[in-house]
Amino acid sequence: MKAPRTARRDGALTRVTRDARPFLRARTGTVLRLAGWSLLEFVQTFLGGFGVARALDHGFLAGRPLTGLLWLAVAAVAVLPAQLATRGVFGRLADLVEPLRDGLVRRAVSRALSGALAHPAGTTARSLSQVTHQSEIARDGWAGLVLTLRSFVFTVAGAVAGLLALEPRLLLIVLPPLILGAALFLATLLPMAARQRDYLTADEAYAAHAGKAAADLRDLAAAGAADRTVAESRDLADDQVRAARSLARWSGVRVVALAVCGRFPPLLLLLGAPWLLRNGLTPGALVGALTYLTQALAPAVQALMTMLSTVGGRLLVVLDRFTDAPPPPAEAEAEDKDKDGDRQPPARADAPVAELRAVTFAYGPAAHPVLDRLSLSVAPGEHLAVVGPSGSGKSTLATVLAGVEAPTGGAVLWHGRPVRGADATSVRVLLPQHAYVFTGSLRDNLRYLRPDASDRSIAAMIDALGLDPLLCRLGSLDATLEPDRLSQGERQLVALGRAYLAAPPLTVLDEATSRLDPAAETRAEHAFAALPGALVVVAHRLSSARRADRILVMDGPRTRCGTSAELLRTSALYRDLAGLWEPDEEPHRENGEPDQEPRRKNGEPDQEPHKSGRGNGLISTPPPSLF
Repeated sequence: MKAPRTARRDGALTRVTRDARPFLRARTGTVLRLAGWSLLEFVQTFLGGFGVARALDHGFLAGRPLTGLLWLAVAAVAVLPAQLATRGVFGRLADLVEPLRDGLVRRAVSRALSGALAHPAGTTARSLSQVTHQSEIARDGWAGLVLTLRSFVFTVAGAVAGLLALEPRLLLIVLPPLILGAALFLATLLPMAARQRDYLTADEAYAAHAGKAAADLRDLAAAGAADRTVAESRDLADDQVRAARSLARWSGVRVVALAVCGRFPPLLLLLGAPWLLRNGLTPGALVGALTYLTQALAPAVQALMTMLSTVGGRLLVVLDRFTDAPPPPAEAEAEDKDKDGDRQPPARADAPVAELRAVTFAYGPAAHPVLDRLSLSVAPGEHLAVVGPSGSGKSTLATVLAGVEAPTGGAVLWHGRPVRGADATSVRVLLPQHAYVFTGSLRDNLRYLRPDASDRSIAAMIDALGLDPLLCRLGSLDATLEPDRLSQGERQLVALGRAYLAAPPLTVLDEATSRLDPAAETRAEHAFAALPGALVVVAHRLSSARRADRILVMDGPRTRCGTSAELLRTSALYRDLAGLWEPDEEPHRENGEPDQEPRRKNGEPDQEPHKSGRGNGLISTPPPSLF
C-alpha cells in the first residue's frame, strides 16, 4: 500500500494546481487590482537604490549637496505611496482568502455527509479536523503566501531594474548565489511536503482517537480499558512528535538555503568591489547596489523562503487533503487485509462461527502458556460448555475466542476469516462475571447493543429470561435504573437481556450466570440455546455443562472435548469435577439470586474466586459489545 500513498504525494502539486486554476480564473479582476496596487511597491524599490546612487555620484561626490539632497528626497517620498497601497492590498486580499476557506469548508462537509451515507460504519473525525483546523491553516497560509509572493515579485522586479540601470555587470555577482540558494531551497520542497503530510495524517489520527475516546468514556471506565486507551493515545502522540522532528530537520536545510540567498550576495559584492571600481563602476552605483541587496532583494527572498518553508508546504499538503479522493475508512482498510497486505478471503457460509487453530497464549515471554496449541471449533447453533478447576484458563479461553486478547501463537478465526476489530460488534458478545449496568432507564440498558430494538422484542426477551419481577419492581421500562440498588443477580439478568436482544452469531458467557439460582440459570441458558447463534458457556455448575452439546474440560494447557457421557469415560478430571458438584437444590428467588452461595461437597464455593489481572474475564477493549 506504500505505492499509492507515494503517488498521492507526487501528484499533490498537480491536483492542487488543477483545482486552483478555475478558482483564480474566476477572480481575475481581484488579482489585477491587487497587482495594480503592488506597482507602487515596484516604484518604491526602484527609486530607493537609484536615488541613493544618484545622490552620491551627481550630488555629494560631485560637490552639489543640494542635488544630492533632492535625490534622497525622491527616494524618501517614494515610500509614502507604497504605504498607502497597503490598505488597497489588504482590501483585495479578503476577496481572495475568504472564498477559499468557505469553499474548503463546503467541500469537507459535503464529503463527510456523502461518506456517512455510503459507509455509516466507517465515519471518522477526519472531516472535523478539516472543517476546524485544516481550513484555518489553508486560510491563513493562503493569505500569507499571497502577500509575500506579491511583495517578492514586485520588489525583485524593482531591484533588478535598478541594478540594470546602474550597471548590468552587477548581476554577474548578485545572481549566482541567488540561483544556488533558490535551487537548494526548491530541492527541499517535496521532502518537506511529505513530512507535512505525515504530520497532518498523525493529527487526523489523534483527533479521531480522541473523539472516539471522549464519546466512550463511560464504557472505557466500566470496561477497565483506560490503560490501553492511554497507551494508544501515547503512541499517536509519539507519531506526531516524530513527524514534527523530521519536519524540523528539513527546515534546517532551508536555513542554509536562506543564508546562501540572503547573506552571500552582499558579501560577494563587497569582495568584488575593487575589481568593479577599477572597471568603471562608480561609488554611488556600488552603494546603490548594496542598498538594493540589503534593503530589497535579501529581505524579499528571505521572506518568500521563510513563508514557503513554514506555510507553503503545509498549505500544499492541506489543500491536497481537500482535493484528493477521500481514503476508505482507515480501520476498515487496515483490518480488511492480512499481515502481508493482501485482502482477506470472504467469510464462508459453511465455516465455524469461531475457530482456534493451534492457539497458544501466555501472559509474558517467560510465563508458562495458559493455552498451549489448542485447536477448537464452534459450529453455528452449537452449545459448548467450558469447565475446569480455578486458574485452568477458562476465562482466558473466553477472551481469546471473543477476540479481546490476541494469541501469542496460532490463529483465531471468525466465519473462516482472521479476527478483525471491525467485525467484533457484529460477530460476538462477551459477558463476564461482573455485569456492566449504567444509570439510566431500563429500556436504555437493555437496548445498549441494539438501539433499534422494538418494545415487542423487549417484551419477548423479558418473558424468555424471566425479567418480569425486576420490571414489576421498577414499574416500567422507562424507570431509572440505579446500579447500586440492584442485586448482582439482577445486574446479570440485565446484561443477559441486552445480549439476548443483540442475538449475535456467537455469545460467550464467562460465568455470566454465576449469581443466578439454578432455575434462573437454566431458563437463561435455554433461551440463549434457542437462538440461532452459537453459545459458549464457562460453566460453574454441572447442570450447566450437561445442557451443552459438547463440553471442553480444561486443566491448564491440557484439554479434552466431548459429550458428558464420553468425558465420564475418558476424563479423570471431569469425573472428579462431577463428583464435587452437589445437585442443584437452591430455591429460585424473585430477583434471580440464590438464597445462599451454592457450595461443593468440600465446603468451597461453587465458583472460581475472582482473579485480578489477566485471566479473570475483565474486558481489555472498550464496549459496545463487552460488559
